[in-house]
Amino acid sequence: MNWQPVRDRHRAVPAPRAAGPGETRRPGESEGLTGTLGTDSPLPASWTPSLLPRLFPAVDLLVLGAVAIVLRLPGPAALLYVPAVLLSLAVRGTQRLPLRSRISDDAGSLLTAAGLPLLVLFAWLPVSRVLLLGACSATALLFGRSVAVFVLRSARSRGRLLESVVIVGRNEVATELAHAMTRRSELGLRFVGFLDHPDAAEEVGRDVLARPEELTEVVRRHRVTRVVLCCTDERSPEITGVVRRCRSSTLDICVLPRMPGLGLAASRASLDEVWGIPLLPLRRGAHAPGGGFAKRTLDLLLAPVLSLLTLPVLLLLSIAVRCRNPAAFFRQERITAAGALTRVTKLRTVNATGHTEWTPTPGQCGKLGGWLRGNHLDELPQLWNVLRGGMSLVGPRPERPYYAMRFAAAIPSYSDRHRVVGGITGWAQVHGLHGDTSIVERARFDNQYIEYWSLWLDLVILVRTAGVVLTGLIGSRHNRQRGQ
Repeated sequence: MNWQPVRDRHRAVPAPRAAGPGETRRPGESEGLTGTLGTDSPLPASWTPSLLPRLFPAVDLLVLGAVAIVLRLPGPAALLYVPAVLLSLAVRGTQRLPLRSRISDDAGSLLTAAGLPLLVLFAWLPVSRVLLLGACSATALLFGRSVAVFVLRSARSRGRLLESVVIVGRNEVATELAHAMTRRSELGLRFVGFLDHPDAAEEVGRDVLARPEELTEVVRRHRVTRVVLCCTDERSPEITGVVRRCRSSTLDICVLPRMPGLGLAASRASLDEVWGIPLLPLRRGAHAPGGGFAKRTLDLLLAPVLSLLTLPVLLLLSIAVRCRNPAAFFRQERITAAGALTRVTKLRTVNATGHTEWTPTPGQCGKLGGWLRGNHLDELPQLWNVLRGGMSLVGPRPERPYYAMRFAAAIPSYSDRHRVVGGITGWAQVHGLHGDTSIVERARFDNQYIEYWSLWLDLVILVRTAGVVLTGLIGSRHNRQRGQ
């Protein structure tokens, strides 16, 4: 039987027949999963998928605002403290709505988020008042979360505020997960179906809703808010690309560990579970709520300072380059986030005009151009691109369209690095992957940066980049003193 894509299948899936004497039910045919697959069951209300991911942020904002009003916190202090706590919770992933309902697992993260921003307020407010603010804020956060979870569980027990969930992959544990989601009404999960490659002997639509590569279409059609990955190793590379393409701030994705019966070296706050089956939530990374705002804020804070500090050096270098070339700068279109084009400004390091090769030769660069490229000082004008918003201080290096298309055709994961705005420096560059180095390894480090992004990682990359530049300059001076 030919496989029928999910976008072409609109009929209701027939209920599975009862098992006859001597037969066993196939996965998905047992009692509890009947009627959960297909499009015949009602979809949740249209506002539910957008409401639930914002439940904890709204509750946190409400209780923190109430504490600020009750304690009569001064306006500037409140405008600094409340957003700082909310941003800390968002970046740490604590505002994610978990499948488990234990607030105690998040207590440590809530206390940390309420306490760290207090360090700034010690210069404005008395110590006793700052400590009172911290204690009240932590208590209010815990109380607000507890009330929200209680109300949510009560509503879900009545069949309201349900979330649609799909399972990618199909094995014994995945079937147990589907049973638990169906039977435990307090979880508020509406199991849509499995995504897998069906066997030739299977009836289409009985066990498998669609193929894994149709995940984006299934998420859109069924308004799915949660995805559980139960994939085998041989299909992991394929699933990785599919999941990366459908990542968003409202889609929660968890992974079933290979050995769920063994304890994982992860905090309880970072784990999730469905009726005793542990799940590992994927980091939101660059897709975390508030992550883009925090990253842009860091750029706007550091880029002007770096521009002023490097302006004298840039002026001297531009004069030196202008003495040897018709122009000191050149601009080039490169691909950045979502395939958009941005014009990158650099100091001219190539003497020959019309250079289109991947890496210029030493003869084309000359001594000055080679020195600028070797110490990465030709990248200084790109600080202006950061101020304009076309680039970030840290991110995957943007590439020329011609080479980007060639690399994307040859390397499956290369296009995934275009999920964020390109940067002056990046995780691949601080590992020495620049110039004529492996593109496969660059894509690997760039995608790792996107998945594990944090403000702290950006700061680490900037410090390491400064260390690389200073080491190169010191080494160049040492070589000149030795006559090399």
